[in-house]
Amino acid sequence: MNLLASMRYLVALNEHRHFGRAALACHITQPALSNAMKALEQEFSVVIVKRARSYAGLTPEGERVLATAQRMLHEHNLLQQELGSEAHKPRGPLRMGAVPTAMPVLARFAAMLQARHPGIVPVVLSQSSAELETGLENLSLDLALGYTERMKLKGTQLRAYPQYTEHYFLLRRAAEPHSDGLKIGRKIRWAEAAKCPMALLTPEMHNRTIIDSAFVTAGVPIRPAIETNSILTLALSVVAGAVCSVMPGALVDAVRGYRELEALPLTAPDVRTPIGFMTASVQPSRALEAALTLAQDSAWLRHAAAHSGLLAA
Repeated sequence: MNLLASMRYLVALNEHRHFGRAALACHITQPALSNAMKALEQEFSVVIVKRARSYAGLTPEGERVLATAQRMLHEHNLLQQELGSEAHKPRGPLRMGAVPTAMPVLARFAAMLQARHPGIVPVVLSQSSAELETGLENLSLDLALGYTERMKLKGTQLRAYPQYTEHYFLLRRAAEPHSDGLKIGRKIRWAEAAKCPMALLTPEMHNRTIIDSAFVTAGVPIRPAIETNSILTLALSVVAGAVCSVMPGALVDAVRGYRELEALPLTAPDVRTPIGFMTASVQPSRALEAALTLAQDSAWLRHAAAHSGLLAA
């Protein structure tokens, strides 16, 4: 039995929670994955996977093996990068995730990081806040861009690197298309915006919690006309339909090419949410060290601010 490979299969099974999908992700057959799990159980003399017609989770002993597997794979990745990197030339994959509303900023960050360090291969994922936190805790993610305020709520052992502050806009169709792309219009109160039919993210998204809270604070709780977990769907719903949406500056900046749209800064209440990178409190790889250096670089922070926040530029 290849212990490291079997541990990798166990981590994949826990991530995908389905034998077929986990096998596909590992580029092996489902019987091969099942046999690897049986071999692990024989190696440690414990039952690791709960027995059922389909995947039903891990046993308490399986959870302990999983935690060891995650640490082993993390250390293996560190060693691979250490041995494969030359001085000042980090190499290898770097798994990064962001909440959907911060994806445009993470995309810019990943491109800039890869240009600065061609040996690094960024893997960029869109995930919910809960998925980001879980990924950092189980070491399947190296770096996450999201709502740092949740760290206090969850009590997680993470390190934060502030990036920018989210401000919110009402995105709607303009009365007349503008000549040079989306226009930033006048300020509008949340109570006034509540009169519009809304396309919003689904309730499990932290962004939706922030928006719902703002409308409640303004005394006008709303029920959206469209709900989605797709940022692209939000934008296209406003472009093609009769709905509006509430978006942070990073997303508004991403749709600036749409001449038929306008964005109105929302006020009363004035909602501001800190966004930052987060990492687990473990020894970073060389690729992660390079990413954290860029994340604290003043030129990068100016660039991020110019494409988020109030879009004053």
